[in-house]
Amino acid sequence: MASILEQLRSMTTVVSDTGDINSIKQFKPTDSTTNPSLIQAAAGMPEYQSIVDDVLQQARKDAGPSASDKEVAALAFKSLAVAFGRKILEIVPGRVSTEVDARLSYDTEKSLETARDIIAQYEKAGISRERILIKLASTWEGIRAAEILEKEGIHCNMTLLFGMHQAIASAEAKVTLISPFVGRILDWYKKDTGKDYTPAEDPGVKSVTTIYNYYKRFGYKTVVMGASFRNTGEIIELAGCDLLTIAPKLLGELEAAQGTLERKLDPAKAKDLKIEKIAVDKETFDKMHAADRMASDKLKEGIEGFSKALEELEKTLEKRLAEISEPAAAR
Repeated sequence: MASILEQLRSMTTVVSDTGDINSIKQFKPTDSTTNPSLIQAAAGMPEYQSIVDDVLQQARKDAGPSASDKEVAALAFKSLAVAFGRKILEIVPGRVSTEVDARLSYDTEKSLETARDIIAQYEKAGISRERILIKLASTWEGIRAAEILEKEGIHCNMTLLFGMHQAIASAEAKVTLISPFVGRILDWYKKDTGKDYTPAEDPGVKSVTTIYNYYKRFGYKTVVMGASFRNTGEIIELAGCDLLTIAPKLLGELEAAQGTLERKLDPAKAKDLKIEKIAVDKETFDKMHAADRMASDKLKEGIEGFSKALEELEKTLEKRLAEISEPAAAR
């Protein structure tokens, strides 16, 4: 009998949620996505030191001899996620998601500038923009940036998405893909209520199911990629979702699991559901966001967490630059 993972692949596009290239080689996902925390973790692994060093050395050349280590590290920082993305695209047949600096989440113009720079780096390396998804936080400003980028043929993946208002605004902006965070929603509710939840009653699973059905009912082209899973039960409950991005540990558990996988999400069934359509402008978005304690808390926490990871990554790059510069200085 086919494993649960094999059966899942027959109804859902499986995406690897990691910056670890060896794990991507092992599980052979269609697409891959990373975030600042994953890139920071991968950058600290000895097996990827050569990627980091190559980026730093190129940044040193580009910055010129008079640039300080801090300036060189800042330049390298802008290229490192693309360097990992390029390596990942040598393995996966589909797309890779590369994230805009989380510290720009409330700045539409700077988000646009950074996204265009990321695409330019990939295209300079001979990689088509069709294989790239630009990840942006699902703030109102991030969604507006995505709307403009999509019109330029730059496809976007809205991350840190927790509420229906974020999902609807993203679909209305005609973004390519959204990544609702299943596990982080569960974390919030467990802490808030003190309850445990079965996979079928999991608030994160219910949120993604509601968003999926809304999109299919009203014919939006934006696709749904469930993300941030805490256990395989959540994944099994979302079988049939357009895409699911799954960490290597859970991919391994699904590969080892046997049994029959039932499709839970189905566009044909969603078409018959009675769902009220909601119009979301900025005023409505802000009101819905303020009323949704979970979405407000988790969006703020997510942006702060990714920003902290980026700051740590900058420190890691600056430290490594000093290390590889020492031998040259000694000569």
